Amino acid sequence: MDAGHLSSLALMLSGAAGIAIPGRVSDALDLTAGTARGVAETRAGLGGTYAALGAFALLSESAGAQRAVGATWLGAGVVRIASLRIDRPRTDGAYWAYLVAELGLGTAALVAARKRL
Repeated sequence: MDAGHLSSLALMLSGAAGIAIPGRVSDALDLTAGTARGVAETRAGLGGTYAALGAFALLSESAGAQRAVGATWLGAGVVRIASLRIDRPRTDGAYWAYLVAELGLGTAALVAARKRL
């Protein structure tokens, strides 16, 4: 499995987790999904969106889809960095691990997409 496939698989699995175990996902991200609507939004936004994009990139083998996966991961990482200054969130090991994963997986997907051209 190359880095692009790994990045797409990770995105798809993070989305699948959002669908299957939205309460645990929202807890891990320090979000509140205390209502049925909150759980539904977690499933759709953090679940369905990421699962579908990751699965599409895995199945299509498209460089464009790989770039979309990379942009998604990097977008999350860049906003997480900006949020440190804007929102000043409480950070823990998970916060930094997510940042490393977002930047690493995003970069890997873009490098893999470039190789497919």
